[in-house]
Amino acid sequence: MPEIKGGCLCGAVRYSANSRPVFVGLCHCRDCQKFSGAAFAVVIGVPKPALSVDGALRTYSKPGDSGQPIHRRFCPDCGSSVMDEAEMLPNVVMLSAGTLDDASWVKPGMQIYCDSAQPWVQLAGEMQRFAKAPG
Repeated sequence: MPEIKGGCLCGAVRYSANSRPVFVGLCHCRDCQKFSGAAFAVVIGVPKPALSVDGALRTYSKPGDSGQPIHRRFCPDCGSSVMDEAEMLPNVVMLSAGTLDDASWVKPGMQIYCDSAQPWVQLAGEMQRFAKAPG
């Protein structure tokens, strides 16, 4: 797999990761809907040590369902949602798929928080489905 590269809308934040994804999935939780501005968020989990970020990110943190914080990182200039970090997954960073330079290879393998999915969302393909977070 080639290097994973991407960045925000204005280009002030760029990232790269030299690793295979830990997972590729979509999240239907209300927080991800709000953070992504869409019906669900598509994320690529990569090992934190493999990720390099150039540019400043702002962070909004709040507790997730586990009670542990989720840190949502975004560009302070254009507002693009770039990545998330959940403390319950301490060595993983979840990149927002929409910020990838090339997202043609992205194929989610799971859906989480399906209980919060918008009723009009119907996705095709073979994906594991979880009512909440897998655990």
